[in-house]
Amino acid sequence: MLQDQFDNLEKHTQWGLDFLDKYAKFVKERLEIEQNYAKQLRNLVKKFCPKRSSKEEEPSRFTSCMAFYNILNELNDYAGQREVVAEEIGHRVYAEIMKYSYELKAERKSHLQEGRRAQQYLDICLKQMDSSKKKFERECREAEKAQQTFERLDNDTNATKSDVEKAKQQLNLRTHMADESKNEYAAQLQNYNAEQHKHFYIVIPQVYKHLQEMDERRTVKLSECYKGFADAERKVIPIISKCLEGMVQAAKSVDERRDSQIVVDCFKSGFEPPGDFPFEDYSQHIYRTVSDGTISTTKPEVTRIDPKITMGKAKGKLWLFGKKPKGPALEDFSHLPPEQRRKKLQQRIDELNRELQKEIDQKEALNKMKDVYEKSPQMGDPSSLQPKIAETMSNIEKLRMEIQKNEAWLSEVEGKVAQRSERRHSTEANHLVAQGRESPEGSYTEDANQEGRIQPQPSIHTEFDDEFDDDDPLPAIGHCKAIYPFDGNNEGTLAMKEGEVMYIIEEDKGDGWTRARKQNGEEGYVPTSYIDVTLEKNSKGS
Repeated sequence: MLQDQFDNLEKHTQWGLDFLDKYAKFVKERLEIEQNYAKQLRNLVKKFCPKRSSKEEEPSRFTSCMAFYNILNELNDYAGQREVVAEEIGHRVYAEIMKYSYELKAERKSHLQEGRRAQQYLDICLKQMDSSKKKFERECREAEKAQQTFERLDNDTNATKSDVEKAKQQLNLRTHMADESKNEYAAQLQNYNAEQHKHFYIVIPQVYKHLQEMDERRTVKLSECYKGFADAERKVIPIISKCLEGMVQAAKSVDERRDSQIVVDCFKSGFEPPGDFPFEDYSQHIYRTVSDGTISTTKPEVTRIDPKITMGKAKGKLWLFGKKPKGPALEDFSHLPPEQRRKKLQQRIDELNRELQKEIDQKEALNKMKDVYEKSPQMGDPSSLQPKIAETMSNIEKLRMEIQKNEAWLSEVEGKVAQRSERRHSTEANHLVAQGRESPEGSYTEDANQEGRIQPQPSIHTEFDDEFDDDDPLPAIGHCKAIYPFDGNNEGTLAMKEGEVMYIIEEDKGDGWTRARKQNGEEGYVPTSYIDVTLEKNSKGS
């Protein structure tokens, strides 16, 4: 039995409350971890989500990018589930356990006070019994002394009768007081024994029972909190599993072939690959001279072309758009090749048409709402819709003007492409190339007799021999005059001044660029609209 272990039970119940508070602190810190984790996940998702800008529109079309953005969305949902876990732990576990701890402390205090009051009452009864016992003992000693005094005087012959009578009266008084003390002591003893029995068999067991029930409820509450803590996690597991499954599906949606096709569609320029270089037979001049039987004594001066200049420009002449323009993108996409410009303009027109249709639908909806308000004034004020209708009309007008402007640019691009295609077909029918009369420099000789005296230029081996198979310049097919100056900053282009005359070595293929050569042998592409082209049989470009 634990009737005498009140202090130890008090310490145990205090330890139980301290442990409850310790678990509550653990739950609070875990709650804060979940909240911070969810917050950091959301910040991470926000950091890596694409910004609403044009720079992010192109890459976001790739399946790998779309998969990553889908994973970010799933991760955002996952963060939401962590917030649900934190909220569930906060309401079902932390709040409950803090409330229960407060109630338990009040209940424990009440039970302990009840036990202390019972102990104090028993102590009072014990003191009263002890006091009555001491009084009875004292009175008995006094009565015994009075008895001895009476007997001594009664046997003493010298004692007077009055002294003996007085001693007798004192004896009787002390005896009576001793009897009363005895009765009082007996009553106090009986009362204490009864209270002691009640204390140890009724009151204290009842207090201990309450403390036991309280401690057991504390243990059960901890068990429920443990289970609730796990249930908070278990409830979100299906949704978290769906988030993870969504991430897996996003990973499976990556299509490398589709991404490659997007790259091809995005960067293809519409230009045909350069054709094979024709074989130019310069040896026919030698054979013709030998067959004519003439021996040339004078060797005409042959203008030598610096191989470094020729080879340096040959790098840029293989492909016109080897580098992207460094300047800013223009509104009409005039910085792009014709085919890409046409596609960009068509895409913008389609987007503007979709926006225009939305504005038109919104205008119709506002007009219908206005009609309803006019027929039923209690539903709203028709005049309140007028600003919105006016704004929608203004947006429609702006979109239509923008569409017209882009359609004009598109028509211009399509018209130029068609015009250049027709011009190329017409010039091909009338163009004759006198390849056998071309000098190694790309110029033509007027005197046929001079053809036999022109010596083929010896092959010059340079450091560029490994990069190019043919170092000879292309034959000139005409000449041109620059109408406007052109800086030629892009790789493969040729700078020119206004009024400068150059050779034409390759016609416009429909892309708006003509290949030309300067007098010093420098080659490159120039805008066709910047030059006046003359295609003829014999041209020196002067």
